[in-house]
Amino acid sequence: MALTRINLVQRGMLALGGALLAALSSAAPAHAGYGQPDPWQMFLQNTVTPVGDFITSFHWGLLYTITAITIFVLALLVIVVIKFNAKANPVPSKTTHHVGLEVAWTLIPVLILVVIAVPSLRLLKMDVVPPPADITIKVSGHAWYWAYKYPQSEGGIEFDSRMLTESDVADLVKKGKGKKEDYPRLLAVDNEVVVPINKVVVLQVTGADVIHSFAVPSFGMKIDAMPGRLNQAWFKATREGVYYGQCSELCGKDHAFMPIAIRVLSQEKYAAWLAEAKKKFAAKDEAPARLAANETAR
Repeated sequence: MALTRINLVQRGMLALGGALLAALSSAAPAHAGYGQPDPWQMFLQNTVTPVGDFITSFHWGLLYTITAITIFVLALLVIVVIKFNAKANPVPSKTTHHVGLEVAWTLIPVLILVVIAVPSLRLLKMDVVPPPADITIKVSGHAWYWAYKYPQSEGGIEFDSRMLTESDVADLVKKGKGKKEDYPRLLAVDNEVVVPINKVVVLQVTGADVIHSFAVPSFGMKIDAMPGRLNQAWFKATREGVYYGQCSELCGKDHAFMPIAIRVLSQEKYAAWLAEAKKKFAAKDEAPARLAANETAR
C-alpha cells in the first residue's frame, strides 16, 4: 500500500514538473517584445545580438535545471514524509552511513556546477572581449542625459540625447512626424544613436559627473558609466528597428528620465542618415565657434 502511494506521488510530481516546464517554454515568447517592454511582460525581451541570444539561452537553461532540481528535491521530501513517518515506519532504521549515497550527493552537485560553469565562462569571455570594431562610439552619462561622439571615420559628429516630454511628442505629431505610438513614454529621445545592421559597434562608456549605467535589454548589454574611467561594451545588432534602454544606476533626481534609444538601419539607410547628421550636428557645433570668432574680431 505504501509503495503504491509512493509510486502515485512520484508520477504526480513528474507530471507536475512536465506541465510547469511546458508552460514556461510555451509562454516565453508570448510576453516578450523587441526593443521595449510590453504590457504584462513576464520574461526577457527578445534579443538581437550574439551576446543577448547567449544570455537568453543560458537563462532558460538554468531555469529548466533549477526547476528539475526543485521538483526532484520536493519529490524526495514527499516520499520521506509518506514512507518514513512514525505510523508507516514504527521501527526506524539505525543506518548511519551509506558510501554510495554520500558519494552521489557530493558528486552530482559538483557535476551540475561544472556543467553550469562552462557556458558561464564562455558568456563572460564573449561579453568582455569584443571582436574587431567596425565603429567605436564614445558614450558619456550626464545628469541627466546621454552624450555621444562618433569617430572621425564617421564624421566625428557629437550630439546630446534627451528624453522627449509629452509636449514634445505632441508637437512632433502635429508636424506630421509620426504617430504618438511611435514615441514610447519615458523612452523616446530627441536624438537617437544610429548604427548599421550586422556591424560590430564598440562603446566606450564614461560618466561626466556621477555614476550612471548604460543598459539596453534587447542587446543583452549593461555597463557602468564611471567618472574618470572608460569602460567598454559591444554589440552586433542583427535586426533593424529601434531598441530602447535606460540608465540602470540610481544617479539622482532625474534618474528615471535619461533613456537610451538606438536605431539599427541597413547600410544604405545608415549612410543616408550619416550624411544628414553631419550637416545637422555640424551646424550646431560651428555656432559657438563663429560667435567666439566674432567676439575676437571686435
